[in-house]
Amino acid sequence: MRVPICMPKLGYDMTEGRIDSWLVTVGGEVRRGEPLAEIETDKIVIEMEALASGTLAEIVHPASEDMIPVGEVIGYLEDGG
Repeated sequence: MRVPICMPKLGYDMTEGRIDSWLVTVGGEVRRGEPLAEIETDKIVIEMEALASGTLAEIVHPASEDMIPVGEVIGYLEDGG
């Protein structure tokens, strides 16, 4: 089953963020709680943890200069279910 990965809200006032880097490549395995990507806000860069275990199936938004709204799908995990 495909599980969406969404841009997280990392602070009270955060409305958008930027993907600084993906720490897992498409096809790579990740376990719940492991670092998946680095997200940059206007104040910090923080590692985003995987909310489920599985394989990174698709990256919708690659690392770039583009700001992405909180809640927007940035990728998909395949959880094997």
